[in-house]
Amino acid sequence: MTSEPKSLFVWIWLAGQSTPVVAGQVVRNEDTDVIHFGYARSYRKNPNAIPIFTPDLPLKEGLIDPTKGHLLAPSLRDALPDRWGRRVIVNDLLGHRKDEINEDAFGEMTFMIKSGSDRIGALDFQESAEEYVPRLSAEATLEELQNFSDLIEAGKEVPKELDRVILHGSSIGGARPKALITDTDFKKPRKLIAKFSATNDVFAMVKGEFVTMRLAKLAGMDVAHVDIEQVLDREVLLVERFDRQYSRKDNDWHRRSLVSALTWTQENELAARHVAYTELAEIIRARFRDPAKDLLELFARMTFNILVGNTDDHARNHAGFWDGEMLDLTPAYDIAPQKRGTRDANQALNITPDTRSAQLINVQKAAPFFHIDAADAHQIIETQTETICKNWHEVCDLAAMTKTERSYFAGRQILNSYAFEGYGEVPAVPYS
Repeated sequence: MTSEPKSLFVWIWLAGQSTPVVAGQVVRNEDTDVIHFGYARSYRKNPNAIPIFTPDLPLKEGLIDPTKGHLLAPSLRDALPDRWGRRVIVNDLLGHRKDEINEDAFGEMTFMIKSGSDRIGALDFQESAEEYVPRLSAEATLEELQNFSDLIEAGKEVPKELDRVILHGSSIGGARPKALITDTDFKKPRKLIAKFSATNDVFAMVKGEFVTMRLAKLAGMDVAHVDIEQVLDREVLLVERFDRQYSRKDNDWHRRSLVSALTWTQENELAARHVAYTELAEIIRARFRDPAKDLLELFARMTFNILVGNTDDHARNHAGFWDGEMLDLTPAYDIAPQKRGTRDANQALNITPDTRSAQLINVQKAAPFFHIDAADAHQIIETQTETICKNWHEVCDLAAMTKTERSYFAGRQILNSYAFEGYGEVPAVPYS
């Protein structure tokens, strides 16, 4: 049985650097399981040092307790894997099968040290404060990673020849199978998140996400670049990472610090369902470098999520770059139409407090919180609707989406009539 570490060191990549420095140490209270953090003296004296995130880990001397309601500072929790990465690690450590896999089988310190080092953001966790030793997997093909994901999803034993790819998927968030990879064959090296089709998918989720991400870009939003590939008769979505920047000068990667919107609020997972877009707007006005730009962008994303049936818009699916003083909204990611059995639907985030119905009339009511007037809000909705209709066929063709698949999405997730109740006429949906 793996024993839970009592302490680990947190390393950080500062802006423009390709090698990390020690930021501090996490220490677990064995009686309460609360994890405290303290900045290293050497880091506090570093003229380039930044707080990991001021609201929960201000740069100061002494041990810092997690904010109320947390066992671990939210900004550190952002660097840890979510359901899929935890499933990979638990499967590796315990070898449990299928429903026996418990994604909470270990504490946070185990997930810190057992997950891969090429994690989202600019932090990593190490046993040593003297030498940084990254936990990296050997390169793997998409076919190998798809096979590996299928085995993990089914709770089956991973053969020895695939052991080398475990770290590709161990540090990533979300519930669906995915892996972190490096693409050196593109025009320039790039880091990617590969999102795989699941064996139990009841509809073309990967194709659907490709289509809605591409449509979001065409509608003028700042969106991560996506490609789609065919692997083992299934689709893989490739999402270009925006937290990595390749440096030709260093022939290495620079990392960008970021924190999720859940961390902006300092809420825990259980309270996340109470968070509203209007609350995020308030934080943008207070903590963001260019609030006017980012308020408009977040409003556009909220509206677009409703138009394409992305009801999985929870607070971890929004994030901001952090430079030690201010935040900037990251490109959008995880814009994907979700399974829907009825016309009506609710967003994961409230639109305004206690209102989450996926309807445009609620978006209109929220517009003043984003400093957007009624006419501009209406224009944003109309532009997005026109973009979806105008480009639907072309983007579906790029995804190789069949006529049946298009009919499944159009009118159900994409431009569902429920979204337009009380707002206006339902647009003509391009079914095929």
